[in-house]
Amino acid sequence: MEHMELTELTGQTEQIELGDVTVTRVKEYYGPVGMTPGAFIPTSREDAWRDNDAWHAPDFLDPRTNIVNAAVQSWLLRSEGKTILVDTGAGNDKERPYSPVWSHLRTDFLATLGRAGVAPEDVDIVINTHLHVDHVGWNTCLDGRDWVPTFPNATYLLPKDDFDFWNPDNGHKPLLGRGNQNVFEDSVAPVHRAGQVHLWEGSHRIDDNLRLDTAPGHTPGSSVLTLVSGTDRAVFVGDLLHSPVQLVDPEHNSCFCEDPVGARATRRRILGWAADRNALVVPAHLGGHGAAEVERSGDAFAIKGWAPFTPYVRAEEDEAQVTNA
Repeated sequence: MEHMELTELTGQTEQIELGDVTVTRVKEYYGPVGMTPGAFIPTSREDAWRDNDAWHAPDFLDPRTNIVNAAVQSWLLRSEGKTILVDTGAGNDKERPYSPVWSHLRTDFLATLGRAGVAPEDVDIVINTHLHVDHVGWNTCLDGRDWVPTFPNATYLLPKDDFDFWNPDNGHKPLLGRGNQNVFEDSVAPVHRAGQVHLWEGSHRIDDNLRLDTAPGHTPGSSVLTLVSGTDRAVFVGDLLHSPVQLVDPEHNSCFCEDPVGARATRRRILGWAADRNALVVPAHLGGHGAAEVERSGDAFAIKGWAPFTPYVRAEEDEAQVTNA
């Protein structure tokens, strides 16, 4: 991504109830990502975006500039008395020489989290669906000259395959080249040294409502979080897909997928699961409505409906509104 000013930082939060689980959307950034559709999703046709302007523009594509819009956000889940944060965005103060758009940010993400009723010490579990630069940034924050865990009481659930792949000691050559430089050192290794990391493999049950499973392709350890509570279903897919174009045609990869063949197979499998179970598909970076239900359409899929998120209002704010009415 080219360097730009992040002018559309946002403190918005929205929520939805899924069975016994409350899901709150906590945005760090929403706006242009400096890439055209053809650059971001190279196999997608321009007309596939233009023919669906009704749901692409302006939430996912700015028709004036032909630049993709996306969100960097976390999903805050409250389940069985636990406070769980899914992905932690880009973070503040990070040195990102080969990803300048994420370098030395100063956002109010923690204040936004506070407006959702959560302080850093309240978080019980942090989930990194994978270890790309824009998913682990708030794992740590700067304390003097040291990177320390932002969430001091949390267990950080990291997929072991991604931990091993991105560990520079192992000498892997990722597709991103140096695009993830410094990320392991400042956002992953410190929480591991602090003894707060649980490296899981294959599948990991969090509670009766939530389960993590590996879903490789985007990265070797990419994972999805499945929510099953009462009659509600959802799957948090990380970067398995970024755009509605991929919701309807799982053959399209983003330019960031390490294993294109594996990513396509995983995306098709997860979308099939969601379509067959009326489950909400919740990507990490989907702007606009943030999530959608899909249904089968021949060998592909169709968007059945968007997630009905509503603005989050804290209980004391709600009481104040009633009192002042």
